Amino acid sequence: MNIDRTENIRPSTLDTFVTVKKCGNMIEVRYMRYMPSGCYINKLDKDYYVDKRTGEIKEFQHNESRISDKASVAQSLARLRDLINCNLTNPNNALWITLTYAENMTDTVRLYEDYRRFWQRFCYFLKKRGYPKAECIIAAEPQARGAWHLHCLFCFPKKSPFIANDDIARIWRNGFTKTRRLTGIDNIGLYLTCYLGDMELTESLKAGITKGRNIREVEITDETGKKERKAIIKGARLAMYPANFKMYRTSRKIRRPIIFKTTEGKVQEFIGNTLPTYEKTISITDEAGEVKNIINYRQYNKAMKEW
Repeated sequence: MNIDRTENIRPSTLDTFVTVKKCGNMIEVRYMRYMPSGCYINKLDKDYYVDKRTGEIKEFQHNESRISDKASVAQSLARLRDLINCNLTNPNNALWITLTYAENMTDTVRLYEDYRRFWQRFCYFLKKRGYPKAECIIAAEPQARGAWHLHCLFCFPKKSPFIANDDIARIWRNGFTKTRRLTGIDNIGLYLTCYLGDMELTESLKAGITKGRNIREVEITDETGKKERKAIIKGARLAMYPANFKMYRTSRKIRRPIIFKTTEGKVQEFIGNTLPTYEKTISITDEAGEVKNIINYRQYNKAMKEW
């Protein structure tokens, strides 16, 4: 199968059904034109399947890193973006904290155990000072030198309290920390998940991850609000995630997206004159070049109201 980007194709009639996903202020509309075809694979077990066209028994190709399975990586990052956008409609209600290690810590089991203990101490810190309880979304980020970072998004029910970075470091106990606010950022889910896949060119050169990569120049805002342009390599960091590694975790009360089907006409009624912030259409073709599926994605940024 081949997946290629093509010119945008939207529903031709207002009574066409589409899938809507509501994530806080972000609305994603997906239109799919499906061309059914027979499945030629009969799975035997996790390692082998029968090709029904030839009768041959073949072996599945298992991936050794997340970059080898682009579909899985894309789905993980998309789910994380949705969770962030669902739970953070007001950037003033959040703190974004990065936890690092003083040592070259490469143990992923220890990584999440260290965070569990940090979370217990952090909740106690909030309670002791009379601050409201936060919900959290955390994501792991591998570094070129082999160490791990944790990015933590703490969502408060109202404006987040000021917490000095020195206090966070004392609660963490394992190394350097960085505490930021997210004021002025539009699509926070997209902004934060870029850190998990993209890598600055200087770091990529040290890790030897440059050949055949997509290098772009982007504008980055540091913790002081200063903007600068840096060269990054799209998706370079994904090669550093172990196979089947869970990129992110959440606290229990984190809200999930609301997904439902409706008509294109109802979508247009609700959206009104709002223009999409992002749109793409992909075509899926088989080995013979025959188009099997067309999928159009549109994303809008609009304050929610009841449908």
